[in-house]
Amino acid sequence: MTTAAPVKTQYEAIIGLETHCQLSTKTKIFSHSSTEFGGTPNTNIDPICLGLPGVLPVLNEKVLEYAVKAGLAINCQISPYSKFDRKQYFYPDLPKNYQISQYDLPIAEHGWLEIEIPDKEGSAIRKKIGITRLHMEEDAGKLVHAGSDGISGSAYSLVDYNRAGIALIEIVSEPDLRSGEEAAAYGEEIRRIVRYIGVSDGNMQEGSLRCDVNISVRPVGQEKFGTKVEIKNMNSFTAIQKAIEYEIERQIAAVEAGEPIFQETRLWEEGSQRTISMRSKEGSSDYRYFPEPDLPPIEVSKEQLQQWYSELPELPAQKRHRYETDLGLSPYDTRVLTDDRQVAEYFETAIATGVNAKQAANWVMGDIAAYLNNEKLAITEIALKPETLAELIYLIEDGTISGKIAKDILPELLTQGGSTKELVERKGLIQISDTSQLEAMIDEIIAAHPKELADYRAGKTKLQGFFVGQVMKKSSGRADPKLTNQILGKKLNG
Repeated sequence: MTTAAPVKTQYEAIIGLETHCQLSTKTKIFSHSSTEFGGTPNTNIDPICLGLPGVLPVLNEKVLEYAVKAGLAINCQISPYSKFDRKQYFYPDLPKNYQISQYDLPIAEHGWLEIEIPDKEGSAIRKKIGITRLHMEEDAGKLVHAGSDGISGSAYSLVDYNRAGIALIEIVSEPDLRSGEEAAAYGEEIRRIVRYIGVSDGNMQEGSLRCDVNISVRPVGQEKFGTKVEIKNMNSFTAIQKAIEYEIERQIAAVEAGEPIFQETRLWEEGSQRTISMRSKEGSSDYRYFPEPDLPPIEVSKEQLQQWYSELPELPAQKRHRYETDLGLSPYDTRVLTDDRQVAEYFETAIATGVNAKQAANWVMGDIAAYLNNEKLAITEIALKPETLAELIYLIEDGTISGKIAKDILPELLTQGGSTKELVERKGLIQISDTSQLEAMIDEIIAAHPKELADYRAGKTKLQGFFVGQVMKKSSGRADPKLTNQILGKKLNG
């Protein structure tokens, strides 16, 4: 009698993200120092952000506006009354040895956003991810490790306080994410939203957007969470996905081997593609929060809230749904077109002329996007206006020019702009759609290639493409492709 093999335990990951977004204010959260990136170290500083004795912080009103708008954009409830707290946070790059943040009464709570994961069929899987809270806080400075002592790696460290006191919002998700792919999609949607509403540039390379991952694993069906581990030091969404995938495997292997998982902070090593232990993870009690005595509580009136809400643009998820429902575009098309607000607005201006939405989408996502990538330009920096793109598409649809001619003149339109119709007329590129003119040209080409004609009539029908090519060559690409094929088909088979 044989015994059945034991059923292998299936595990699931429980993942939440803490996302820090640097707000695009010109000055810091509590002082007038500049927030400009890349300045000479320790030049964008002042007594307040350095925490010198006797100074008093004053909240930057633009920070409150941006935080509320971000909260509204992720469907949070905005607190009519909130306050700041001191978080005891001893690091060398935090001059005061505490951080002004928000603890039990944050500016926004209980929100959600929608992520979209492409499936194998080209459709989309949509999922709502809960948002626990959004709060305001100040950033710390930056340590620069230099030299080498041959043992620990650095002989000394320098401190740059330019970043100290820069305004941040921290967005904490519910533990609703289940994979690295979902976490990366969530981070991308956060960045998309803050860019759409203009509160942050979301540039991960400059530290304007930073994501910390909290992750644990548990057997499928178990309600109790496993031990949570935090991962830091990820500077791209690809790195977030890879770090999570690595950590899931590491934690499952530890559980199966009966090894303990410690509550700790780990770093992602890009070079070795692994996480490594950094320090034990603090709990909220370690920070010894108490109300910030130098700042009054914050009250947001209904009138102010309504005003800020009215200033929000249509958000990425709303655009994606509208493009699919109203324009009939595919989930893939809608994701590409709505990723950047400027691209979406360019596309919408083009189709406002009545031009076919799919054709406009193809040009924006294809040739125009390729040019932008190669030249490292934003779509607002090209000479080709959306109305001119619409004119180009109309000229193709009414047979004035061919698709090939359109592609040939596109580089000039991208760099010089102007009217598509005037350019076509000036260059003599209007498509030849006169039947008698095309017939005469085709007769001449067939007469000049008797061997190819004989081979075609002997069964090598793919040679029709050869004849089409010859017609296009002779007409400098101006022959109407559809009419050319129709006439050729009759004459070759005649």
